[in-house]
Amino acid sequence: MNNNHHFVLFPEIEPYDSGMLPLDTCHTMYWEQSGNSNGVPILFLHGGPGAGSATAHRRFFDPAYYRIVVFDQRGSGRSVPLGEIRDNTTPHLINDIEILRQHLGIDQWIIFGGSWGSTLALAYGEAHPDRCLGFILRGIFLCRRQEIKWFLYGLRNFFPEAWNNFVSLLSPSERDDILAAYYQRLLNPDPEIHMPAARAWGAYEGSCSTLLPSPETVNYFSGDIVALGLARMEAHYFSHDIFLPENALLNNVGKLHHIPATIVQGRYDAVCPIISADDLHHAWPQAEYIVIEDAGHSVWEPGIQETLIKTTEKFKTMIGL
Repeated sequence: MNNNHHFVLFPEIEPYDSGMLPLDTCHTMYWEQSGNSNGVPILFLHGGPGAGSATAHRRFFDPAYYRIVVFDQRGSGRSVPLGEIRDNTTPHLINDIEILRQHLGIDQWIIFGGSWGSTLALAYGEAHPDRCLGFILRGIFLCRRQEIKWFLYGLRNFFPEAWNNFVSLLSPSERDDILAAYYQRLLNPDPEIHMPAARAWGAYEGSCSTLLPSPETVNYFSGDIVALGLARMEAHYFSHDIFLPENALLNNVGKLHHIPATIVQGRYDAVCPIISADDLHHAWPQAEYIVIEDAGHSVWEPGIQETLIKTTEKFKTMIGL
């Protein structure tokens, strides 16, 4: 690619292979492969949980070099049923990644994920370190109680307008436990009840995800499919401390110390504040740690996007394949 020196997104591409993979009697996973079928496999893990993947996510990777694997986690995006919380836990998602890896006949791959994608990348890597060639992580979220509390309450310090809109659906007494009140609404089978809650949750997250206001981001997060998967899954996972022991991700990161890794973090990430990336950096000093001084949370922040592409380029030589 002749414009690599300024690290823009790679051109749009179509998958060369895609399908729907049954995971159990309830869930079926959408997956796709694009780029070089004989290339180095790299797995894209979307955020949320529940946000699903987008076609633009293929464009962080040189399609001439990488075998790009993208999928929608159970309950998300094009996987079915959308917004289904039954049998939907972090251990299920870790196992789903293994089912997909075996289905595609891949021995080892690089794991690329931001936000909840970084959470799942760490959880998967700690369960299956021998399957991971490297990690490219962005907007670190360790899903600890203080981080969940920050998302639900602390963001008000920076985005009071967005927070006021977020809680406007709730009665004053419900605002003491925003998560329980939203979870109840989001699980209600009536779309007249769960869709307004889902859209409000998505708009809140989208509003807080960029350093400068971005109507496109808000619209994306509050669109019906993204909003329903995102709001339901986030409320579900946050209500259950992501179905992992407390602090499990940091406590087990020693299993990854020998694997090449880069951590990219926006200084002004309000959704996943930099303290979590800093904690991960101290627990994993071998990983390269890059702070983008003029960025918020979104993967589309210019400095974050550019650094991630630079990193996928650098990994071509780092993993020595």
